[in-house]
Parts: sequence; C-alpha cells; structure tokens
Amino acid sequence: MLPGTTLNLPWLGAFLPGLDTVFSTQGIMIMLLAAYAGAMWMFLTSAPKVHTIMVSDLEVARQFYEGVLNLSIAEVPLHYYYNYEQSLGAGAIDPLYLSANPSLSTNPSFNGTEGLWYQLKKNTQLHIISGANYGNKNRHRHVCFDHDCLENILMQVQARRLKFKVRRTKPLNFLVKDLDERVIEMAEVAN
Repeated sequence: MLPGTTLNLPWLGAFLPGLDTVFSTQGIMIMLLAAYAGAMWMFLTSAPKVHTIMVSDLEVARQFYEGVLNLSIAEVPLHYYYNYEQSLGAGAIDPLYLSANPSLSTNPSFNGTEGLWYQLKKNTQLHIISGANYGNKNRHRHVCFDHDCLENILMQVQARRLKFKVRRTKPLNFLVKDLDERVIEMAEVAN
C-alpha cells in the first residue's frame, strides 16, 4: 500500500455486524463506564471492613488492644485516606456520646487516618478514635455502633481468659479488666 492511501474494508462489516455501533462515541462511553464500574467493584470488595470504636482515653485503649488483647497494628485502608466514611455521613457523630469536657471532644477537622488501627480478623480492621465520655465510676468507656465488632472483641477477651462480665446482650454491654485492674466498659450504642 502506498503512503497516503486509506484502507477500505467494506467486507469486514459483513462478518462483524454492529462494529460501527461499538466504536461510536456512545459505544466507547458505555465501555468506559463498564470498565469504571468493574474497577470500583474490585476496589470496594477488596477493601477491609472497618469497625470504629470511640474511647474515653486513647492511651489506655492502646495498652488494652495491643498489650492485653495482643492485636496487631494494621495499615490504614486506602479508602480512608480520601475520607470515604465521612462522605457517607458517618463523620457526624451524635453529641450525646461525646464527652462533656470540650478538651476530650473530637476535633472538628477529624481526618479518617487518625487514631489507632488494628487487625481484628483477616479482612476486618478496628479503628480506635477518642471522643467517648467516661462511664459510671469513671470507668474507661469504649463505645461502638456495631454489634458484630463488640462480639469479636468479646471473643478476643474470652480467648485471653480475662475477667469480664456481660451486663446486657441487646444492646451488648460488658465490663472487662485490663492488666492494671482498670475496668473498661464496652458498650454498643443502640440505633
């Protein structure tokens, strides 16, 4: 073929009907949208499930989850770098569960990567943030909105043979003692 000439294959349309529709602007846009949907599905299904617990004292929580429960430190999931959970409305926390002391309240410029991150199960992570108030008798309080999360923590407590007492099953509420004999209240917030 000589330079400057075009390739004319009218017979190709007979073997591949609708080829011109697939490569039209609309066809290309549909293929791009399908590829984007596939990529988002792969990203979201591979992302770990994250449970969040709000605690009254972050340092006591670190000692409890690392020292007593022996949970391994986890990497912050990629979707938390982009404040994914706050875009879904989880960034606004009911003030009822926050401390009355403004110095212990959560920072209004809260970043999803702050706090403590632990591996709870293979594809499940635990995100610990400050902001809960102290419970009755100044007990350290760990508040969670997810029943499954607290059940997993209770299983960890039982596996470590720690002293605990289940106060209620619905919503789940139990007390556990750490190595320094501090009483930690684990409370599920009923929706």
